[in-house]
Amino acid sequence: MAFESLSEKLGAAFKKLRGKGRLSAADIKDAMREVRMALLEADVSYKVVKDFIKSVSDRAVGADVLESLTPAQMVIKIVNEELTALMGGTTARLATSSKGTTVVMLVGLQGAGKTTNGAKLAALLRKQNGKRPLLVACDIYRPAAIKQLETVGKQLDIPVFQMGTENPVDIAKAAISHAKKHGNDLVILDTAGRLHIDEQLMDELRNIKSAVEPDEILLVVDAMTGQDAVNAASAFDEALGITGVMLTKLDGDARGGAALSVRAVTGKPIKFCGTGEKLDAIEPFHPDRMASRILGMGDVLTLIEKAEQSFDEKKARELAEKMKKNSFTLADYYDQLIQLKDMGSLNDIAGMLPGNMGKSLAGAKIDEKAMAHTEAIILSMTPAERDDPSILSASRKKRIAAGSGTQVVDVNRLLKQYEMMRQLTRQMSKGKMPSFLGGGRGRRGKFFGF
Repeated sequence: MAFESLSEKLGAAFKKLRGKGRLSAADIKDAMREVRMALLEADVSYKVVKDFIKSVSDRAVGADVLESLTPAQMVIKIVNEELTALMGGTTARLATSSKGTTVVMLVGLQGAGKTTNGAKLAALLRKQNGKRPLLVACDIYRPAAIKQLETVGKQLDIPVFQMGTENPVDIAKAAISHAKKHGNDLVILDTAGRLHIDEQLMDELRNIKSAVEPDEILLVVDAMTGQDAVNAASAFDEALGITGVMLTKLDGDARGGAALSVRAVTGKPIKFCGTGEKLDAIEPFHPDRMASRILGMGDVLTLIEKAEQSFDEKKARELAEKMKKNSFTLADYYDQLIQLKDMGSLNDIAGMLPGNMGKSLAGAKIDEKAMAHTEAIILSMTPAERDDPSILSASRKKRIAAGSGTQVVDVNRLLKQYEMMRQLTRQMSKGKMPSFLGGGRGRRGKFFGF
């Protein structure tokens, strides 16, 4: 995650405050010095850091400690609230048109991820808001830009409007007419970018804006570019009057300063963030949730939402019943692995779990090849064998290995992993914390051998 290093440094700063019954002004000053250094190292704008530290210090020095909080917890609470405010305070919604067709214009420097993330946004709004999107290829300069948009559009089953290398203003106007005729209530314009900001680019974007009067102008910002992203945001806002920001590549090892600076510098909200390479790796930006993740408190709400999107409700109820009756089968085991995989990488999930719960999953991976072997082995079993693996004799295991193109040792390894999962579900059904989530010593590395 982009904020991993920042999270660790802030955690170390607050650790020194814990255990103190009363915090002096000097304690607060020392802690804020470390917070300041952590933020600057994360590539947060100097002015933003200066204002942030002043706000936190002013509140922390004179703070009345709530009865339910220690002084250290009170400081963390204040930092959490100020971080949330720094990133916008509340979740900003996408503006929609009252006329029927909402037009979203994506702008930004070349390489920020406009094309791919435009398609991701279209798919997200179709899924969550029932929109009927149309992607529009207005980038006529970058080689293969139109082909790239058509490719991701095909993968997501979203129509793409293009007119080759015609004038981008004419393309945008024709696309909106096309959308109205064909019932598309959301138009996303993928405009051209440059490796740097120039007047020719801005003139073209201004002309498109003037011609189609978009409901939203979202600036797509690569979170890995740090302060350059903030400088670009200021320039685009001054020239076009952007309405919001989409941060991309937040799953990378970037320091994350752009996310903490861009809202304060431009005054425009971050509305969406790209969290991975997969075409469903995009989500609305929630300042309060992101602040909690930065401070190591997790983001359980987003984790729940991801689970709700990935997990089949009927299957979840059936599994709950099976857990109560302790009748968790190999078929159930495989279903859970597939649905867990659909939620995203385990590193992403780890970032949403608070404290030590997240650390216990950090670095865990799901091996795609091992998943394929698991599927082949389970599908090579008879229904009776999946329901009751205890009947698997040596000859049956040999048959299953031959049918799945694996070895008997692979079958035995799967059965051992299944038994671990079965014991885990038994613990959970009794209300106990599984060992890998803090009920015992957490294990790093591969998750259940994958």
